[in-house]
Amino acid sequence: MQVSNLISPYHHHVHNPHHRISSTLFLLRSMVTATTSGSSIAATSTGGGAFTTIAERVSLERDIKKSKFIAIAGHISDERSAQSFLSEVQDPRATHNCWAYKVGNQYRSNDDGEPSGTAGKPIYSAIENSGLDRVMVVVIRHFGGIKLGTGGLVRAYGGVAVECLKNVPTRLVKSQVPMGVEVTFDLLGVVYHQLQSFKAVDIKQDYDTGKDGITMVTFKISFDQAEALEEALKTNCSRDLVFYKH
Repeated sequence: MQVSNLISPYHHHVHNPHHRISSTLFLLRSMVTATTSGSSIAATSTGGGAFTTIAERVSLERDIKKSKFIAIAGHISDERSAQSFLSEVQDPRATHNCWAYKVGNQYRSNDDGEPSGTAGKPIYSAIENSGLDRVMVVVIRHFGGIKLGTGGLVRAYGGVAVECLKNVPTRLVKSQVPMGVEVTFDLLGVVYHQLQSFKAVDIKQDYDTGKDGITMVTFKISFDQAEALEEALKTNCSRDLVFYKH
């Protein structure tokens, strides 16, 4: 969902103020799980609005009983970027290209022809246990002629994934949360000044609130700045304001 679409669908249809506010609040909450590239995956944040992910793509190669295992890990943002990542790193000449990824509370894995549960799940477990988010790991196997058995495959795929993720460079990403505030027209200048000071983005204004002289201003702010901005607005506007946030 694009922020610019937050209000406009209701401009010519909603006149009940209570319905108007509840609709806006619902959309504000929905924005928290919206992704950037139209993906069907809800890229929800962990850690209260921040997550740690891989800073750059890394790879690791190990020989296990004559089979060559190559693990490649990288940052992804949604399902679409996961598909792009896989298409970039997979080796069509390999025996198997097994993978898993995690985006917020969503995840997928694939055994790519290995016995069920012996490749994709161990790779996902490695991602989950690493504490990283928005991460994909592809493990490529070139079969060397010796069968590893179910337990051996789990240890091989899971082991190379764990080792690959063990010392990866990471970065902390602070998520932006959607907020809205009802203000009178005379306070708009003060509100916009504070929003700019706190580096709020996607600032939009809607006059169709169903309340005379009241406009709804919506925006996104870094999660760790939301409370401070709220207090600053109340102080500088010298009155209680009605805020809407997830």
